[in-house]
Amino acid sequence: MGTGEYVPSETVTVYAPAPTSSTPWWVGVVVGAAMALMGLLILAAPSLGVVTIVQILGLYWLIDGFIRLASIFVNQSGWVWKLLMGVLAIIAGLAVVQHPLWSAVLVPSVVVIFVAVMAMIVGAVELIASFSGAGWPTGVLGVVSIIFGLLLLLNPVIGLALLPTVVGLLGLVGGVAAAATALATRTGNV
Repeated sequence: MGTGEYVPSETVTVYAPAPTSSTPWWVGVVVGAAMALMGLLILAAPSLGVVTIVQILGLYWLIDGFIRLASIFVNQSGWVWKLLMGVLAIIAGLAVVQHPLWSAVLVPSVVVIFVAVMAMIVGAVELIASFSGAGWPTGVLGVVSIIFGLLLLLNPVIGLALLPTVVGLLGLVGGVAAAATALATRTGNV
């Protein structure tokens, strides 16, 4: 070895501490119960569910926009994008909050169209993958995905009708799962 070369004498292993949650277990139970209750309410009154879902989305966009603008003062990197996204989020949030009935139709329609386009793109990728050696089941899924996307594009009302049901079921199942996980964490069965 020449002079000036650094040779480590031993390997140092660093162990990260196990992640711990600073949130009390009962918060998970309360959040899970609220989520499950919201899911049940949306399933019970789907038309009211769409308006409620869209209003929550509008409030989220509004708050997100202000947070993005405030984050410019904390970290100036990418400030142009933060400014643009913040202003757009505030405009979208205000539009949704100020026009709840109009938004209850427009926002879900845009979501359904987005899902339809994404389904067709995913279907096309799956078809390409099936011809590249992924097998015929991937091709079948690709065809089904493309057909699903086309059906949604040709008749977005189907997607609008199913949106509250899907969100309600997700809320119900997710809420029960969150509460069960919190209870299992308390008893140490996780």
